[in-house]
Amino acid sequence: MKFPCRLDKFISHIAELPRTKVKAGIKKRNAVVNGEQITKFDHPITQDDRVEWQGEHIAYLGLRYFMLNKPQDYICANNDDMHATVFDLLDEPNLKNFHVAGRLDIDTTGLVLITNDGDWSHRITSPKQQKFKTYLVETLEPISDEMLSQLEKGVMLHGEKDATLPAKAERLASYSLRLSICEGKYHQVKRMLAAVGNKVVELHRENIGGIALDETLAPGEYRALNEQEVQLIR
Repeated sequence: MKFPCRLDKFISHIAELPRTKVKAGIKKRNAVVNGEQITKFDHPITQDDRVEWQGEHIAYLGLRYFMLNKPQDYICANNDDMHATVFDLLDEPNLKNFHVAGRLDIDTTGLVLITNDGDWSHRITSPKQQKFKTYLVETLEPISDEMLSQLEKGVMLHGEKDATLPAKAERLASYSLRLSICEGKYHQVKRMLAAVGNKVVELHRENIGGIALDETLAPGEYRALNEQEVQLIR
């Protein structure tokens, strides 16, 4: 949100109400700014103003950043009529303008970052920024040296014109590897393993751009990022 802004826009944004309903309330003297009842929709609001709506103090909370340990069967969307979303797991105010910085498939678990800072999330999702996302991958077939080599060099995905950018691949056991990529193509990890003749059985993301999933978070739990973690993406 940019300041100064109109009173009706501020209340609509923070209280997550339609602008028409907010305007009706302002007319009924439900808005108070710095102790004064305001009836003008376009009254300018700054970050230093104290705004009360229907007797309750409402405030802009600024830019916020969360990490979530995503369980299976949740989708990375703000809302959905068919499935539960990652936002159903967050108990936070004013999430209307938040988004997921790097989505995961419904059956993929692990680290999801959620924010209302568009510039910050763009640094995560843009391949030019070289922010690697690291996954633990369980496969159907054994992982050969040749597969690792192909993944690291880049592979052609079905329907794509260019090969994937070079990845980092480390075999952990016969049927598991740690794979780091700096792109976010549709189903990319699954398609990369398919391109080398294997299949993903389980997929879990553990790191994004140096931000590691907090091991104390159980599936479905989340916490705010600390300043050091936020700065890793700057």
